[in-house]
Amino acid sequence: MKPLAERLAGVFAGRTGESPGPGSRGSVRRFRDAQEREQAFEKRDRGLCTVAVDRIVGSVSRYRDFDGRFRLKRGRSRERYRRIMLAMEQGKPMAPVELYQVKGEYFVADGNHRIAAAKRRGFREVQARVMEFLPSRGNRENCLYREQSEFLERTGLPAAIELTELGQYDVLLRQIARHREFLAQGTNGEVGLQAAAADWYRSVYTPLLAIIGKAGILEGFPHRTPADLYLYISTHQWERGLRRAFGSRINRAITQSMEEFRKAMSGKRENEYPEMLRELTAFVMLNIATKKEQSIVDRLFALEEVRELHSVHGTIDILLKVVLVRDLLSSDAEVISDFVQKRIRAIPGILSTQTLIPGLSRTKA
Repeated sequence: MKPLAERLAGVFAGRTGESPGPGSRGSVRRFRDAQEREQAFEKRDRGLCTVAVDRIVGSVSRYRDFDGRFRLKRGRSRERYRRIMLAMEQGKPMAPVELYQVKGEYFVADGNHRIAAAKRRGFREVQARVMEFLPSRGNRENCLYREQSEFLERTGLPAAIELTELGQYDVLLRQIARHREFLAQGTNGEVGLQAAAADWYRSVYTPLLAIIGKAGILEGFPHRTPADLYLYISTHQWERGLRRAFGSRINRAITQSMEEFRKAMSGKRENEYPEMLRELTAFVMLNIATKKEQSIVDRLFALEEVRELHSVHGTIDILLKVVLVRDLLSSDAEVISDFVQKRIRAIPGILSTQTLIPGLSRTKA
């Protein structure tokens, strides 16, 4: 077998006749273009960060040397690139690169060859010293971004929390401040903001976000984010006291204070979190065509949601007891109406329906 250096030289020499592949034409993006587009001239040092390689899209000064896939163009010297590839192959540590950030995109200020090699080798993340250039406040999107950036800067949280309404990051900061006070009481000492934020993120935000995800309710809010729903639920439950009935398991977990929720979730694995669903009982009275009575009865009783069916005498023909499941934010009326219209009234021979939603209920075994 050929020596490692010789094999690498053959792979990365840019052989003639090699197809450039999709997305390789042109050059990587230029930092100055992004800076001017966003009017991003105010900057701050974010220090050493872990950055996703696929978010590194351009270069500050060497954008002409790399194609659209961050590969060296033909005619550029490859000696340094080969040395870096060889070092990576041998597992040698690389010094952090230097990146400029404009919103969610990164541009290489120093370390272009290291990034090219990292992309070639399929690295997912790199260590980088990041200088962030903040966009101007010229539009709502930029104002939101600046609020988010300031929130992450103050809390030191590693993951972005995406909100879509202005001023809402302050609500999260107030939650973290209250949690900080709670932690300080337990330790009889000072707790730093970033330490409190990390604990809040791990023990409050992440569990509630996972419960929301299990409920599948985000699909009903295409222009909202999981963080938006977290904020809505937590604000109504723990700050405004507008508690809703979500079912006994959810009530025990969520309709308490934030710290009680944290205690309830402590030690649980994600697959043990409660489902954010509740059962809903309704009674549906029907009038049906007489000649199709048996077939209608059979089709109605075959519906999974129908728990009881009674043929009755009087002004109605059939009485159904229906048990439905709704998610956190859908109203009872919406769920029942949707079921009646799509599942019951779609059956041929149903002449009319009337729905009753019980208030107080008592049952005997």
